[in-house]
Amino acid sequence: MSRNLVNQICAACPGASATDPTTELDSWKVGGKMFACFGNRTDGVCLKTDSVETAAMLIDAGAATKAPYFHKSWVLASFDSDADEIRHRIATSYNIIFKTLPKKVRDSIAQA
Repeated sequence: MSRNLVNQICAACPGASATDPTTELDSWKVGGKMFACFGNRTDGVCLKTDSVETAAMLIDAGAATKAPYFHKSWVLASFDSDADEIRHRIATSYNIIFKTLPKKVRDSIAQA
């Protein structure tokens, strides 16, 4: 897995947009809310989980590490991880953030 492949996976998510790394963290957002972030990381991507407990379970299982500077519900998925696992984690992170968006925003993304 590589940063380029992660970018391709994120770009395929409905309504996803990349932020300009010259003005803020290098990240992917949906509806203005971040679901994937690289920052200055070259070894993985930070992704949202559904809970602190899920993040802890992934970390304990060795499937991810703690995402530095993020809430405890975020994890760092290494580029060395299984590609299917990273695809799943990106989709999960996207869906978690998408569901928090106002209905009007979700509907506009679904119709695009």
